[in-house]
Amino acid sequence: MMSDAQLDLRGTPCPLNFVRTKLRLDRMAPGSVLEVWLDPGEPIEQVPDSLKMEGYTIEQLEDRSDFFALLVRRP
Repeated sequence: MMSDAQLDLRGTPCPLNFVRTKLRLDRMAPGSVLEVWLDPGEPIEQVPDSLKMEGYTIEQLEDRSDFFALLVRRP
């Protein structure tokens, strides 16, 4: 799946990574997809769940060994 934009948040702590993801999604057109790069551990455990609670759709979560690529769709 292709993304409309990409956001590299490796090295960004919680909850700043969620806030930055949400701010970026809010600037995107409805229905567009953002690819977010997140660190393993707390970021990948917290950010997808927080986005789902805010009404965003998680399209894909891919483990790329040293980080995770998360595809999020803006409703």
